[in-house]
Amino acid sequence: MSASDDPANTTQRTMLSGGPHRPGPRAACLVVILGEGLGRRVDIADSPMLVGRSQEADLVISHKSVSREHCRIWFDGTGFRIRDLGATNRTKVNDLPVDEAVLVDGDHIVVGESLLKFIGQTSVEASYHEEIYQLATHDALSELCNRRHFMEILDREIARAQRHQRELALCIVDVDLFKPVNDTYGHIAGDEVLRHIAAIIREHVRGEDIAARIGGEEFAVLLPEGGLAAARVLAERLRGSVAEAAFAPGGIPRRITVSVGVAALQVTGGTRSQLLAAADAALYRAKHGGRNQVCIGS
Repeated sequence: MSASDDPANTTQRTMLSGGPHRPGPRAACLVVILGEGLGRRVDIADSPMLVGRSQEADLVISHKSVSREHCRIWFDGTGFRIRDLGATNRTKVNDLPVDEAVLVDGDHIVVGESLLKFIGQTSVEASYHEEIYQLATHDALSELCNRRHFMEILDREIARAQRHQRELALCIVDVDLFKPVNDTYGHIAGDEVLRHIAAIIREHVRGEDIAARIGGEEFAVLLPEGGLAAARVLAERLRGSVAEAAFAPGGIPRRITVSVGVAALQVTGGTRSQLLAAADAALYRAKHGGRNQVCIGS
């Protein structure tokens, strides 16, 4: 058979095809394309979106050039509009300062020293930016949040909890004796163990909880509006489910367990560092107390 007869070298006609599948309308969104928060994507829902430095904003841009409440974007029934909220560095649309303006697909919005792009509901760019956002904020192996994104969420939830005097709890989950698994069966088998544990975590967290892989074999779960009691129940369920799960790294059955440290935010004056340190200390006690257990931070 000649090279010209090889099906692999033949271009197929697509004249009768409708072309690539086009999904239905998506939510309009903002994407940070320059400056603080590069790559972040936030959908514009039915309620107005606040952009600013405040941790209460829907799109938080933590830079001194951004006012606490910089601008607001909303849908007025016919289209999307933006209004400057008296920001020190005025909001600009396509390099022009605005008090209020109509937004169209592709508009560039300057907020302090960050540049945002407005993507309309029907734009084909929406799916592209969603994929880029997922790559930037999620861990490829576990498909959970990555450490950087988790810490951003943690800061925001701490500010919200303190502002509204609500509970916030954190679980840090560490795989017991994971190094021998990697050393004995190889990293590919070890990765499968981590994927299995990540899947168990996804099965148990509530819709509002945030789960992440924050280290090699270390995971975290943040419980907004959840206290120590709720976190302890979740942690025990996770621990028990992992201990009962069937693992077979390298095709050889092996029991895998996790240890969990749990801590709650001090509503008055509590910081990210304090919360992480309390959960880490509890995890340390769980490890040195025999592993495969849950310990509560003080």
